[in-house]
Amino acid sequence: MPAAFLGHGNPMNTLADNAYTRSWSAFGAGVPRPRAILVVSAHWYINASAITAMARPRTIHDFFGFPDELFAVEYPAPGSPEIADEVAEAVKPMWVGLDHDSWGLDHGTWSVLVHAFPAADIPVLQLSVDAGKPIEHHLQLGAALAPLREQGILVVGSGNIVHNLGMIDFGLGGQGFDWAHRYDDAAREVLTIDPGAVAKLLEHPDHRRAVPTPDHFLPMVYLAGLAAAAGQPLDVLIDGYDAGSLSMTSYTLGL
Repeated sequence: MPAAFLGHGNPMNTLADNAYTRSWSAFGAGVPRPRAILVVSAHWYINASAITAMARPRTIHDFFGFPDELFAVEYPAPGSPEIADEVAEAVKPMWVGLDHDSWGLDHGTWSVLVHAFPAADIPVLQLSVDAGKPIEHHLQLGAALAPLREQGILVVGSGNIVHNLGMIDFGLGGQGFDWAHRYDDAAREVLTIDPGAVAKLLEHPDHRRAVPTPDHFLPMVYLAGLAAAAGQPLDVLIDGYDAGSLSMTSYTLGL
């Protein structure tokens, strides 16, 4: 089963028809039908490792200031307590708690899945990003998910490698600042050659501007861990920028 990191960017991509949303649709159409989808979303960034384990996860509208039509979006995919148990077992001795009622599917998940799997008829689970752990932990946890791919589970990371909301310039449209290009290019070189070395990006001179907070960056690290476990580099699904300080670059593994 393939895996992917999808740069989700502006929540309005949920309602858009553009190069990015079409690439997500093509990705969904190009993979074998998964038994379930496990998403590592930038928007479940907490001080613990947890997985949604409810039968019917709610659609979470975790944003403000957007049009009513975006708040009206629902993604009624089922969950799977049984597959949540499988994930928790697969990553042992690392611990992942079972969340039966506190979370659901946030927009990092449904903004891309409404395009990739619009029927919402495949079980979807979210894996939290533990804010208290170093990058090596996330790389190791990503690698520990590798057996799930052989069991028909599609692993998806959703975030943005370059994500600086404080420097957004909507006047730039689909252009990126020079530092955003430099960092995104450095990430591409690592991920398409030696994804297991992703921690070296923390030493890049543009890292602090490109990644002022790690929440949107770390979902990519899970895919790098999967790639390292598979002994394969990643492939670029689509690249580009939004508002100067967001990279929309997406990657796939084994597609």
